[in-house]
Amino acid sequence: MKFDFIKYRRIFYGLSIGLTIATVILIASFGVKWGIDFTGGSVLSISYNGPLPTFQQINSELLNLGLKEAVVQQQGEKTIVLKMQNITEENHQQIVAKLKEMGSVVEGSESFESIGPVIGNELKGKIKTVVALSLLSILIYIAIAFRKISRPVKSYIYGATGIIALFHDVMIPIGVWAILGKYYGYEITIPIITALLTVFGYSINDTVVVFDRIRENLSREKTASFKEIVNRSLNQTFARSVNTSATVLIVLTTLFLFGGTSLRPFALCLIVGIGLGTYSSIFLASPLVYSYYKLRDLDK
Repeated sequence: MKFDFIKYRRIFYGLSIGLTIATVILIASFGVKWGIDFTGGSVLSISYNGPLPTFQQINSELLNLGLKEAVVQQQGEKTIVLKMQNITEENHQQIVAKLKEMGSVVEGSESFESIGPVIGNELKGKIKTVVALSLLSILIYIAIAFRKISRPVKSYIYGATGIIALFHDVMIPIGVWAILGKYYGYEITIPIITALLTVFGYSINDTVVVFDRIRENLSREKTASFKEIVNRSLNQTFARSVNTSATVLIVLTTLFLFGGTSLRPFALCLIVGIGLGTYSSIFLASPLVYSYYKLRDLDK
């Protein structure tokens, strides 16, 4: 039994628009917490010979010293990393002393560095440039790859709808991060930016697979309507898209559950983004191409 994706496209549009509006409201209300990679701060790492102190113990000692809580991460089995506000050398030595009281520290394993806000702002600027160039490159690639398709819509329309789907796939995880940042202290860090860029690639790849099937069916079927071709293409690629995403999500869910504290935010961002990417490639991008076709026809 074939599902009529085009018939129910307005329901999918409504869901996506609702989620996007909610995301904008959440970001405007809560904002997002930027990690010290972007805002500046101090990073301290230290290794232990035996059991590691708990993150709660470390933050409790920081509060006793009159400092704000740190983002504490575990690297490997024996190393902890503290990311915190800029601290003085006196505070640095006090924290190290407390950490040494909590367990057997490996001599010479301590590492400390400060990241200035200027470097963080420069990094933000570079990431904005990378995102803009990525979107432009995707638009140009799709326009060129589908340049031989001139009926019933131009090739650049496929690229434009792909960009809309990408915006949807990246904005909503940022909204999720606004909630998690407000209540659980989740921050936008370099690994999270990496995860979002990975979502870019995965989402557009999934979308191009569907577009490519539409292109093949357009070249083979000269008499079928555009609605029939889009629906047939979506039904033909649906199982492939869902199965591929399911296998990836199984791995990511395992990583989220058992990969340790430092990997959990990265895995969660990918789970949300790839899930949305699968949804948008099937229920959003191609139906939008058809909606443009219908709108253009109505304008004639």
